[in-house]
Formats: sequence, C-alpha cells, structure tokens
Amino acid sequence: MAGEGARRSCLDRSGLDSLIAGLRERGFTVIGPTRRDDAIVYREIASTADLPEGWGDQQDGGVYRLHRRDDDALFGYAVGPDSCKRYLFPPEELLWKARRTSDGFEVEQPPGPEAEPPRYAFIGVRACDLAAIAVQDSVFLGSEYPDPRYASRRAGTFVVAANCGAPSGTCFCVSMGTGPKATSGFDLSLTEVLDDGRHVFVVEEGSAAGSELLATVPHRPATGDEAAAADAVVDDAAGRMGRHLETDGIRDLLQRNAEHPRWQEVAERCLACGNCTLACPTCFCSTVEDATDLTGDVAERTRRWDSCFGVEFSFMGGGGVRATTAGRYRQWMTHKLSTWHDQFDMSGCVGCGRCITWCPVGIDITEEARAIRESEGGG
Repeated sequence: MAGEGARRSCLDRSGLDSLIAGLRERGFTVIGPTRRDDAIVYREIASTADLPEGWGDQQDGGVYRLHRRDDDALFGYAVGPDSCKRYLFPPEELLWKARRTSDGFEVEQPPGPEAEPPRYAFIGVRACDLAAIAVQDSVFLGSEYPDPRYASRRAGTFVVAANCGAPSGTCFCVSMGTGPKATSGFDLSLTEVLDDGRHVFVVEEGSAAGSELLATVPHRPATGDEAAAADAVVDDAAGRMGRHLETDGIRDLLQRNAEHPRWQEVAERCLACGNCTLACPTCFCSTVEDATDLTGDVAERTRRWDSCFGVEFSFMGGGGVRATTAGRYRQWMTHKLSTWHDQFDMSGCVGCGRCITWCPVGIDITEEARAIRESEGGG
C-alpha cells in the first residue's frame, strides 16, 4: 500500500490530535518526540501539545544543540539521542527475582512474554529509525530462537512515520538507502508541509490498520499541490545530507584492511566510552547480571545493554580478546559495515548519524571508511 502511487490524504493539526486520541482510545501507549533536557527524546505523549513545536536541531561531530525555528513545525528536527529501541529492547529488564524462604528459594517471575505486553504506538518515526526497527527484527526474530520478550512488545506496535524535512549535519541515510522518505514498515506516514501560511500533514497509508484508524479521524484527500509540496520536502532533504558514505564494496574493503594503521590513529582519540553504541538504534548487545542484596535473602537477574567498547565485553578465560581500544573500535565499525552482512544479510548501519553526533571527540564513521578506501587509491 505504501510507496509511489499510494493514496494520499491530508490532516491538519486537529486531525493529528484526533489520530493520537484514537490510538489512546484503542489502548495504545503513544510514544512520540518531546523536548526534554535540551534534547528531542521519545516519551509518552497525549496530544500534539507534547511535541517539540517550533524546535530544530544542529548536529555535527560531537555537537548537538536545539534551536528555535521560525515556524511552528512539529517535526522540524533530525533525530535525537534515543530511538524506538528504548521501548522494544529496553536498556534494563528484570528477568527474574528469587527470595529466600524457610526451605529454599522462591522465584518471583516478573511479567514475561506470556503476559499482556504494552501496546506501543510510535509517532514521528524517521525513515532511518524504521530501517533500524527492521534490522532489530532480523536480529531478535530472524532465527530459530527468537527473543520472546522482544517479540511480545513488537507484535502489537503501531507506527506513524514522519518523513524527514530537516536532515542534520551528521545524517547520511541517502547513502544507506534508508531515507529520508519512509517506504515500508509503517501503518501511516506523515509529511509535514509548511509554506505560505499552510500547515498540513500529507498522509500515506501503509497497512490495513492504518487505513482503519485514518477513516475514524477528520481528513480529506490531498490536493495535487499538497502532494507535490510533500514530495518537494523529501527531495530537498535528500539533497541536504550532512555526510556521505560510499557503500560499494565496503564489506570486503574493511575485511581486507584488518591491520590498517588507521585503526590505531582513531584509537588515539577514542575514549572507548560506548556512547556510539548506546545511541545507535541497531546495536543489540546485552549482558546478564546477577546480584543479591546485603542480607543474601534476595537475588535478581537483569538484562542490560552492553557495548563492545568495554574491556570486559570480550572477556574469556585468561582475559579479554580485544584488549586495545584500536581492536574494539575496529570490531564495532567492521561489524556495522562488514560482518553484519554475513550474519544478517544487511548492513548494521542506517545512516542516522547518531554515532558521530554523540561521540565526545567527534569520530566520524564516514570519514574513517573514506580514509581506508582512499589508502587503496579509491575515491
């Protein structure tokens, strides 16, 4: 249903409010972009009043700043530091708790995948983050051993995409073929059009559930001028990417250069802090930790996000496999752009640029790939 030739409708702001209300009435927890702590982050919303109206962002290597726009755009920014991953694959999740009894231990199971999971509706999801959800679907659901907790949260999601009209200085979704226009993975997609006093949302339907919801809220067919204006928003964004990554042959390029001196050069700047992996919408590494209270009466097992930049991440008998920062950075970058293809038949990078923005020293994955390619005489 989505894509070229799809039927397009038009909502005004009150119609978007009705759409959000309709989702809440259907039992969804509606998650959308909000302005909090000087950043755009995904949190629960009740109406368009919770969206970051009139706010844009400036991003570059190690730089993130919000600024006031000269209009009332609700989606006038690129991406913030978090993504839908926070809700579908939470940073911390209690797996079980055990309490000492008179004759042993009693396990207290938290709500598991068999319990009624939260029903999330995501509003304003960028095309790059839709691609990231597809990547995590492949990771968590694409094997003979799917993750039941991820599956339970993912099964009931409703997604309203927002095509990007404001790429940042670190965006390169065009290079990765993931944006700025959403082409799949959504129930409804919006393109925000602001010009000559007009403020509307051109809507495309991507699923039967999206069509059913749209039918219940005030809307009208988009005019030819509105459809053309929506296309222009996306086309303009595609021409204003802040970064470019040449992907042709990159899998083999990185595998040929496992001992390239560039890894050591970047390690001299890298803090091995793991910010890039925490901000990345596709990174899926986790660790399982066991802990007891001081009395020894209560024990817990928790799953938490982990990072391949940690010294202990690759720890085996005798020590860590990747003891150097250079080795850990090489592992991260070559996994994203090279060996991810071997594991999942796709790239692990969607071009959102978060790893560049949120790196304290501004290390740039596109620049590192370019430097290695140029050392072989490539452009």
